[in-house]
Amino acid sequence: MARLDLEALHREMTAWRRDLHAHPEFGFEEKRTAAFVAGKLREFGLDVAEGIGGTGVVGTLTRGSGNRAIALRADMDALRIAEQGTQAWRSQTPGTMHACGHDGHTSMLLGAAKLLASEGGFDGTVRFIFQPAEEWGKGALAMLDDGLLERFPFEEIFGLHNMPGLPVGHFETRSGPVMSAEDNFEIVLKGLGGHAARPHAGQETLVAACALVVNLQTIVSRRLSPADIGVVSVTELITDGTRNALPGLARILGDCRSFRPEVSAAIEKEMRRIAEGTAQAYNVAAEVTYTREFVPLINDAPLVDEALAAARTALADDAVGIAAADAVRVAAEPMTASEDFARFLTHVPGCFVFMGNGDTAPLHNPAYDFNDQALLHGARYHAAVVRRRLAVGD
Repeated sequence: MARLDLEALHREMTAWRRDLHAHPEFGFEEKRTAAFVAGKLREFGLDVAEGIGGTGVVGTLTRGSGNRAIALRADMDALRIAEQGTQAWRSQTPGTMHACGHDGHTSMLLGAAKLLASEGGFDGTVRFIFQPAEEWGKGALAMLDDGLLERFPFEEIFGLHNMPGLPVGHFETRSGPVMSAEDNFEIVLKGLGGHAARPHAGQETLVAACALVVNLQTIVSRRLSPADIGVVSVTELITDGTRNALPGLARILGDCRSFRPEVSAAIEKEMRRIAEGTAQAYNVAAEVTYTREFVPLINDAPLVDEALAAARTALADDAVGIAAADAVRVAAEPMTASEDFARFLTHVPGCFVFMGNGDTAPLHNPAYDFNDQALLHGARYHAAVVRRRLAVGD
């Protein structure tokens, strides 16, 4: 097997990443991105399947005679955010941008595919999964519903996400709960609007909505055990009123985060009770819609150890120049953001890690841009995972 020039690979990945950044596509609309990915995988010599779960792509690479298979996953979709960046590769699609680094995730996994196809160093099968629609929590389910596990079986799965604020070349993760579930809710209050000068003549909903927003904050502070992590956030309050007219309808929207199904169920139960009680107190009606969009991301403990060891291996190369002992660590606590990768972990064990993106704008910020200096670290990490989990001679 030929050894790749890592500096040349880094330049190539940078070009891919910037091309993808300039042409962002929203979830299940990633046709150009999927075609780009499929074309590169075929160029590297992989077997490629397209249209999995809509716009998903799966590349398969086998070396040796081993009968084990593992999967590596990257997400491809962008966000409905208008970019504020001025770089030459800024988004060319108005109102859509790669504000979460999925362009970098895709490029790193492509780089790992090229590295492994060229150099080998493993015995078994690797599935390279390029997933659509991560941002709204539907892409992994779509691929699973389309027979991903039956058509492209694998025993374990690994993924990563860039993290602004964590230095480039650094990796961290933890065993057990890593990222939270996300539930969405909408509460509609219905009454009778009227003239702002005559509130007694109607059943206006704005004061009731304001009271309800405050009352919902008692779910976490007074209804959940202090030992449980929970978040209830109201993000929108919309009415049909105007400056001199009291509203007869108010909509309260938001989301909830938790790490255990029992906590999610408790939050929903308390929310319905509080909404109904508050509505009754203000003589209006309440309708609650509560949906579960993301499940908790739970890392497999033995595979966390394997992933951290792979990260140290990836950083040990002299060309990287980072002390692995200082750059790879166990995260102190879980985070209450959510990630679609969790759906795969309900079927097979796996591990999700965070890698440094340096001093960049936050995720989902219109000024965000993936740090190209991180690309080679991610590609080498993916390759190290494969060579460790599908080691020659095992």
